[in-house]
Amino acid sequence: MSGHSKWSTIKHKKGAADAKRGKIFSRLSKDITLAAKNGGGDPDMNPKLRTVLLKARSENMPVENTERAIKKGTGELPGVVYEEFVYEGYAPHGVAVVIEVTTDNKNRAASDVRSTFSKNGGNLAGAGAVAFMFHRTGQIIISKEKTDEDTLMEVALEAGAEDLKVEDEYFEVLAPLADFDHVSQALAKAEIEPDNAELAYLPENLIAITEASDAKQILRLIDLLDDLDDVQNVFHNADIPTEFINEE
Repeated sequence: MSGHSKWSTIKHKKGAADAKRGKIFSRLSKDITLAAKNGGGDPDMNPKLRTVLLKARSENMPVENTERAIKKGTGELPGVVYEEFVYEGYAPHGVAVVIEVTTDNKNRAASDVRSTFSKNGGNLAGAGAVAFMFHRTGQIIISKEKTDEDTLMEVALEAGAEDLKVEDEYFEVLAPLADFDHVSQALAKAEIEPDNAELAYLPENLIAITEASDAKQILRLIDLLDDLDDVQNVFHNADIPTEFINEE
């Protein structure tokens, strides 16, 4: 999704953060466990694990939770086996959607995603149906309260970021996949803590949503997908005005 939609979504979700804190931690635990299983439990040697731990810190996830999730991934503690999948589909009004899933039951996850689409005016599509409308890149969102443009530009661009976008309330740093970890580490060393950092699916082009009723339909589906236990991230190409998001 675009930077301004991402920022609005972050602010919107923080308002309900307490109610969803357990779900947020559950998602992060899955990602930490899977990252540790695939690349080992040492963040210094595992870029994917470093990225997830960065996100966990931004959500104030307790250290004991992250340590337990790492130990499940390395086999020091018993745990379930997780797999990652990507689903694609369409929300109402032709909006393309990409869903990242981490699950211990692929059939359940696929059924839940398909049912949520069909019950809310969308439809699940086949692999590759909408992925070509997005590009995979590192996206880092940082509140303007945390740093200034000159400092951030110097740190991020020197570390390999390809773009720095300046908005009213936040900065958006974009980094190629190969340099995302370098940029994240550079920001950490500079003590610049992001509000969100992830490997995102960013749309090549946006679909402008101009009616509040249309936005409500789209946001309802996105929120319901996002609420599914196995769903980790939902990306879309709708350009939804901030005031429509804030109405939710």
